[in-house]
Amino acid sequence: MIQPSVESKQQGLSLVAAMASSAVLGIAVIVLALSMYSGEVSTEQVFAEPSVEFGRRLIRETSAMMGPGHEDPAKRFSGSNLDCASCHLDTGTEPGTLSLLLADTKYPRFSGRDGVEGDLRDRINGCMTRSMNGTELDRNSIEMVSMEMYIKGLASQYQLMGDSKRSPDEPPAFQEPNRAASLEAGEVVFQERCQVCHGEDGAGLKQTGDLADGYLFPPLWGPDSFNNGAGMTRLLTAARFIKARMPLGQPDLSDDEAYDVAAYMNSHERPVRANLEVDYPDLTRKPVDSPYLPYADNFSHEQHKLGPFEPIREYYRNL
Repeated sequence: MIQPSVESKQQGLSLVAAMASSAVLGIAVIVLALSMYSGEVSTEQVFAEPSVEFGRRLIRETSAMMGPGHEDPAKRFSGSNLDCASCHLDTGTEPGTLSLLLADTKYPRFSGRDGVEGDLRDRINGCMTRSMNGTELDRNSIEMVSMEMYIKGLASQYQLMGDSKRSPDEPPAFQEPNRAASLEAGEVVFQERCQVCHGEDGAGLKQTGDLADGYLFPPLWGPDSFNNGAGMTRLLTAARFIKARMPLGQPDLSDDEAYDVAAYMNSHERPVRANLEVDYPDLTRKPVDSPYLPYADNFSHEQHKLGPFEPIREYYRNL
């Protein structure tokens, strides 16, 4: 039986996000709300068989269920204290950017990064080793099967949703500025709109005093963030997410603000993934905003990280 206190984590998130969006009540009120609403997450519950509920909890409470602070070293699959739900909001059930509602319908498909066709389990392991900075799950483990079951169940849930429930509550989609991103402008956006939740040092806000319980607002860089092989290190990927979802509860940044603050976020140090040079066996398939070498063109590393990107696209269109 799931502890009732698990649900209080989402309640605390919604309440604190509303406070943070106004940016007038201050961080003291955020901490007060956190202490009132953040329930203690138990890691003692044992799931003997794969289940949809276990998959939901793994995505929602990744840090507690399989993070580096897990009491059983054999269950420390994630290398950070992030949760999958840090990006896949409402445990992936919210329509729109990075929703998991239709994730199952997209696989199997070819992965340019891996150079082969992959299924949903391959994609989960890609997240585990990059976004979570951890290790691969055994393809037949209870954790892998449960997460797959949960995501497949979301596709069935989507089919039962009415049109109004399927529509994302998001601003107009991000439109890429035709210029290089400005780190200086991005720093200003971060200070004015982001640091109230994520902290002036980008280290996030912990869920409780125990880091193993994860974060209410995740770190954006530093040793406990996603590694440099994760998709969120791509400027355009990050900018699309930020424009659609941030600030949480009040996504109202302009395209330029999202673009610049994404570049600023990704200008900081984060965990390093080994052997990134083997990604994209066919380098012509590498995204123009991939921030790591090598490339199949002569554009600078800096331009691949900060833009402008249209000249790079034009080069590949003319090959």
